[in-house]
Amino acid sequence: MSEEPGQAGAGRPAEDPPDTTDDDPERPATYREVFAVREFRAVFGASALSSVGDYLGRVALAALIYHATGSALASAAGFAVTYLPWLTGAPVLVALAERYPYRRVMLGCDLARMLIVGVAAIPGVPLLLLPVLMYVSAMLTPPFDSSRSAMLPQILTGDRYVLGLSITGVLNQATQVGGYAAGGLISAVDPRLALLVDAATFGVSALLIRSWVRARPAVPRLRTDTSLLRDTAEGFTVVFGTPVLRAIAVVILAGAAFAILPEGLAASWSGELGTGARGQGLIMAAMPIGAAVGGVVIGRLVPPGPRRKLIRPLAALVPLSLVAALLSPPLVVVMVLTALTGFAMSVIIPANGLFVQALPNGYRARAFGVMQGGLQLVQGGAIVVAGAIADHVGVSRTVGLWSLLGLLVMGLVSMLWPKSGTFDKAFAETRAQNEAAAEAAEQRSRESDDAGAASASQDTSGRRVGPVQSRRRTGRVGAEHP
Repeated sequence: MSEEPGQAGAGRPAEDPPDTTDDDPERPATYREVFAVREFRAVFGASALSSVGDYLGRVALAALIYHATGSALASAAGFAVTYLPWLTGAPVLVALAERYPYRRVMLGCDLARMLIVGVAAIPGVPLLLLPVLMYVSAMLTPPFDSSRSAMLPQILTGDRYVLGLSITGVLNQATQVGGYAAGGLISAVDPRLALLVDAATFGVSALLIRSWVRARPAVPRLRTDTSLLRDTAEGFTVVFGTPVLRAIAVVILAGAAFAILPEGLAASWSGELGTGARGQGLIMAAMPIGAAVGGVVIGRLVPPGPRRKLIRPLAALVPLSLVAALLSPPLVVVMVLTALTGFAMSVIIPANGLFVQALPNGYRARAFGVMQGGLQLVQGGAIVVAGAIADHVGVSRTVGLWSLLGLLVMGLVSMLWPKSGTFDKAFAETRAQNEAAAEAAEQRSRESDDAGAASASQDTSGRRVGPVQSRRRTGRVGAEHP
């Protein structure tokens, strides 16, 4: 259940150098301060490799199936298989991962994925087995991602954590573009080579984590006798049953539901505009570009205090930026609107900062898993519903009407947003709960040590009494047994 802090990996100190950055709460952290943390650099690199590997695997699987069957439907189905874990067994796996040290979970997931994808890369593996292997590999992504998200506040503190989130968001956008591009190029030569590269990325990721991330014990919990299903349910309860966390979750999930349309309907929107595949690519690229700019501006340039006040305006800007789609704008305007939406989604940065402060340590991985699963669900549902509407009224009008609905939703969310004092009270309660959990874990550790010492004492006493009793029974020293 725990790891010794000193076993961080051969050839490196167990601890990062002490943090000597300015403690002024109103001063934004800098990129230099964040990347000065050795562990963050390792997690950053490992996350990039694992994420690129995920996208490589998706492209390779779709290419292999299409080359073998010539069916676009079969290829699309194979591609979609890798998205299923967040909607199937992921919550249970994340709850299980919460019981173990985050570093150990990440290592195990990477090594297992390396082996699984390595098997899929072997020539001659039956085609029907490939989706199964890739599904099993994809099932390990939720516990890896949730453990990484839960570990990040242990590595970065204060505003460095918020900037670290911004950097991670930009990384996600970059690895999506780079992973798909690299997957397409390598798969054009040989899809199984892409799978081999995919397996290698997981191996290098595991090496980075093993070598440069400090081992920490599992997060203390108030109770350790709960069932796995109860632990899973508690992840949903703590997110949606806590008023402050619920408010933050609704902002993030609602924003995602209204921001996803340009990307999800890019193919049909570009067809409506008469710009074909070129237009589709430009629309899809506009979103991550806007998100990257927002990550820099909101995460790095805006101080912590004003950043927190921007949550509601940015949340409203997400749907507002796409209302102009009702006017059936040309491609260039669509790209600008989409980029503006991506910029507005930087609301996730300050919202996540509040989320972590109000979230008890023992629920971090499960809560992040709930949010990731919720994002997959609301984004997929929004695309399906909006796509069905677009078949009848057109894409531009659908996006505009959907965004008007978003304005109403965000207006309601803004009215129900907790007051500053409510957040402060929630933060204080969370700190108290974390302290109580730490004390309970320390008490359990003392009791375990006492029980072990008592057992050892009894064993020692038993070994000493044995020969004496033997001598008393036999009256001869020679009757002793070693």
